[in-house]
Amino acid sequence: MTTGRDPFLVDPEIARAWTLPAKLYTDPATWAAERKGIFSRTWQVVGHRDQAANPGDYFTAELIGEPLLIVRGAEGTLRGFYNVCRHRAGPPAEGCGSRKVFRCGYHGWTYGLDGALISATEIEGVEGFRAEDFALMPVRTEEWFNLIFVNLDAEARPLGESLGELPEQAERFGFAGMKLFERRIYDMKCNWKTYVDNYLEGYHLPSVHPGLNRELDYNAYVVEPYRRHVRQFSPIRGAQAGDAAPRRYQVAREDLTTDYFWIFPNWMLNCYPDNVSLNIVLPLEPERSLAIFEWYLPEKDHSTQTAKASVEFSDQIQIEDIGICETVQRNLRSRSYSRGRFSVKQEKGVHAFHRMYGEAMNGGAGRL
Repeated sequence: MTTGRDPFLVDPEIARAWTLPAKLYTDPATWAAERKGIFSRTWQVVGHRDQAANPGDYFTAELIGEPLLIVRGAEGTLRGFYNVCRHRAGPPAEGCGSRKVFRCGYHGWTYGLDGALISATEIEGVEGFRAEDFALMPVRTEEWFNLIFVNLDAEARPLGESLGELPEQAERFGFAGMKLFERRIYDMKCNWKTYVDNYLEGYHLPSVHPGLNRELDYNAYVVEPYRRHVRQFSPIRGAQAGDAAPRRYQVAREDLTTDYFWIFPNWMLNCYPDNVSLNIVLPLEPERSLAIFEWYLPEKDHSTQTAKASVEFSDQIQIEDIGICETVQRNLRSRSYSRGRFSVKQEKGVHAFHRMYGEAMNGGAGRL
C-alpha cells in the first residue's frame, strides 16, 4: 500500500486512490482539529428564513460550542452575533421570538437589533468606558434558498462562491416556496464522516435500501463531483407491471428525477418530485453525531396523506442508513482494517469528499 506518510493525502486519480485511514474516524485529536480547521471555516446552516422573517424576529443557535444570535433588523437586514454579553459573558437573548431590544439576563445590559450597546447598567465611574467598544460581536451571516448560514471565519469568502453551481442545479425544485412540515433529530453512534461517506454513493442502495431502490433506476444513477459539492441523481422508475409492492411514484418521465446534493462539509438537500428535505450532520464526539432532518412541502400539501408518506418514507431510509453506519463505525476499530479502495464507477462522490477533506485538513483549501 503506497499511501505515504500523510494521512490526509488522497490521490486525485480515483483508480489509484486509497480511502481515508480508519484512525481519522475514531481519533479525538482529529475530531478536535476538524472543529478548528473545517467547521470554524465553512458556511454552516443554522436556520430557516421563516425563523427570522420580520423585523425584530430572532432565534438563538449553537455552532461547535459557540452561542449565536440571529436577528432581522428594523430595516430588514439579517444579522448574526455571538450571543455573549460584552460585560461578563451573560446571554443577551434566549430561545426565539420577536424583540425591539435585547436585554442580557445576567446584569441587564441592553442591545439594539444592530448589536449596538444601548444601556450599560451601574457603569458610572468606570474610566474610559465607551459604549461603541462593547457592541455585540458580529458573525458572518448570509441567506440562500430560504436557508440561513453562518461562518465563524470573519475573512471567509462570500457564501455564493462556496455554493458554485449548486443554485442553478437545485433551484428548479421550488424549495423557496415550501414550508417546514416536520423536523426530526437522530442521535447516531458514528463519526460524522462515516455518515457522509454513506450518503455520497448509491452503491449500497440494493443492499441497504430495498424500498428506495424500487423507486430509483439504479443502472442510471449518476454521481457528479464539483469543487465544493456533489450531485447525485437518478430517474424515477415509475410503477412496473407485476410490482409486488405499491410505488410512491406511479409514472416515469424524463424530467422526473430524485436529486441528492451534498455540500462540504456536512449538509445535504434531498430533492424529490413532491418535497425537499434538509439534512445537517453535526459532530458531537469522535464517534457520535446528530443528523437533523427537516421536511419541506408546499403549504397546500401539509394536511395531505402525501406529506405524511414523504416523511415516513425518508424516515425509513434514515433508519436503514443509521444501522449500517453504526456497524461500519464499530468495524473501523478492527485490527483487520486500516483503509480501503474506491469503486471507480460507484464511489466518485466519496473520493471527492476525501479529497476536499484532506485538502482542508492540510490547510491548502484557503478560506471556504
